[in-house]
Amino acid sequence: MSLRLSTVILPYRRWHEGGRSAWMRAEQLGFHAAYTYDHLSWRSFRDGPWFGAVPTLTAAAAVTDRMRLGTLVTSPNFRHPVTLAKELISLDDVSGGRITLGIGAGGTGFDATALGQESWTPRERADRFAEFVPLLDRLLTEDAVSYEGDFYSTHEARNIPGCVQRPRLPFAVAATGPRGLRLAARYGQAWVTTGDPKLYENGTPEQSVQAIRTQTEKVADACAAAGRDASALDKVLLTGFTPDRGRPLESLDAFVDFAGRHQELGFTEIVIHWPIPDSDFAADQKVFERIAMEAPSQLT
Repeated sequence: MSLRLSTVILPYRRWHEGGRSAWMRAEQLGFHAAYTYDHLSWRSFRDGPWFGAVPTLTAAAAVTDRMRLGTLVTSPNFRHPVTLAKELISLDDVSGGRITLGIGAGGTGFDATALGQESWTPRERADRFAEFVPLLDRLLTEDAVSYEGDFYSTHEARNIPGCVQRPRLPFAVAATGPRGLRLAARYGQAWVTTGDPKLYENGTPEQSVQAIRTQTEKVADACAAAGRDASALDKVLLTGFTPDRGRPLESLDAFVDFAGRHQELGFTEIVIHWPIPDSDFAADQKVFERIAMEAPSQLT
């Protein structure tokens, strides 16, 4: 199977000052999909411009025709399944059925406390995620939903006409722990990883590949336990968070080598960050565009 190449465009630029042109250029370059982060603010970008994911994707849908669009990733940190479902159904309609929902349990960053709550523990995040995903699945596939849970409730929420994509838009579930992997196996059309964060600072690329191999084996085990063929679950690597950091984007050959090693692990999609000067995602735009245009044909 050919490896799909996608990009993630951070929403830090005003739409008419580079934001719009990046999404249009991504489609021209032939990317399979273009995603954006769903955060209220993020890391070193906190004190600068940062725009909302859903309006950004709506605008992107209006200026593109073929490329898939989505989040990497949405989380329960500041989302409720009922309102999120309504926005996703609207997005899927505007885009003509091109939306993928990347979804994860969330973390401890700025989003975790922006609504005035204390940061949830890893267990609390996992508990909420385990309720969030099944409820969102129901909201996107049923016309009316009532539910009373430990964390989320809804009374006769209406979601007519539902998604353009049937039975609903696809979920790409970001997970590495056992509970998250069970959700990916049960509800995901894809599984997402960024690698092992413990290796980012002092690990080696070889150690990272081995850690990701172990993750894929755990995904296969979760699929087997769910009675599902693991090969039917797409596997997505969001790059930039392994010990390789930006090195794969230094040349076409470097990227093909990096992507090929992960393709051998069963990955079906590699996501690279749109270059951002003076940031962790700095890269030569010309090299980036050459990778976009030429790498896929070398990874068949």
